[in-house]
Amino acid sequence: MDRVMDGDLVYYRFTRWPQLKQGVFTRKGGFSAAPWASLNLGGNVGDSPEAVRLNHEAMYQALAVRGERACTVWQVHSADVMIALGPVPGRRWSTLADSMITDRLDTPLTMRFADCTPLFFHDPVQGVIGMAHAGWRGTVQGVGAKTVLAMTDAYGCKSGDIQAAIGPSIGPERYQVGEEVVEAVWAYFGTTEGLIRRDLKDGTAYLNLWAANRLDLERAGVNQIEVAGICTAEHTDEFFSHRAEKGRTGRFGAVLSL
Repeated sequence: MDRVMDGDLVYYRFTRWPQLKQGVFTRKGGFSAAPWASLNLGGNVGDSPEAVRLNHEAMYQALAVRGERACTVWQVHSADVMIALGPVPGRRWSTLADSMITDRLDTPLTMRFADCTPLFFHDPVQGVIGMAHAGWRGTVQGVGAKTVLAMTDAYGCKSGDIQAAIGPSIGPERYQVGEEVVEAVWAYFGTTEGLIRRDLKDGTAYLNLWAANRLDLERAGVNQIEVAGICTAEHTDEFFSHRAEKGRTGRFGAVLSL
C-alpha cells in the first residue's frame, strides 16, 4: 500500500488501483478528543456526534468524493451482501449487512474498522467494486467468497477478473482466540494449517485473518490479491485497535468509489 498525507490526514491506498478513489484512513487528522483521537468514524462508541460528522466530511474531502452519495451498512459480523444503488434518504445506513457491491459511478462505499479485516474488490472488466467487513465471524461465514458470488450473480463478473485487497487489521501475532474460534475455522475451511498458530509455551491459539481471507478468496476463484500486511494492534499510533486498546477506542474508515 502507498501511504498518503493530506494535511494532517493520513491514509493508505492500494497500489494496484490508481484509477479508483479509495483509501484506508488512519486515526490521524480528525476532530475527536481522546480516547477517540482523532479521526474517529464510529458513531456508536461514545464520541461526539459533531466530531464524527466533521471526521466524515474530512475523509470524503480528502478523496474528492461526495459524502451525500456515500453508502454504508450497519455492520453485524454477518456474511450478508447488499447491492448499493445509492444512499437511503433519511438514514445514515442502508441495512444490516457486512458487504456491499455496486456498479454505480459516484457511489462511494464506506465502512468502519478497529481490528476486523477490510476486504476490497474490483472487477475492471464489468466496472464493479465491493467492500466487506471480516472479523472472525464473517471470515468463517465466507463473507469474502459470498461477495465474489454476489458480484458474479448481480453483474456477470468472472471470478478470474476480480481483483481483491486485504487491508490493515489485527495481525497473526496478536490475535489470540478461543477454542470455539479454532473449531469454527476448522468447520468452514476443513483445515487449520496456516490459519491457526499455537503458542509453544501454553498452547493458546492465534488466528491469521489475512491468510484465512486469502484462502477464502482463492477458493472462490480470485487469484489477484494484494495483502497490506499492516497490524492494527501493533500500530495504534496510526490505527484504532479494539483488542490493543481494550475496547475504549474509535473506528477508522475505509472508502472505495468508482
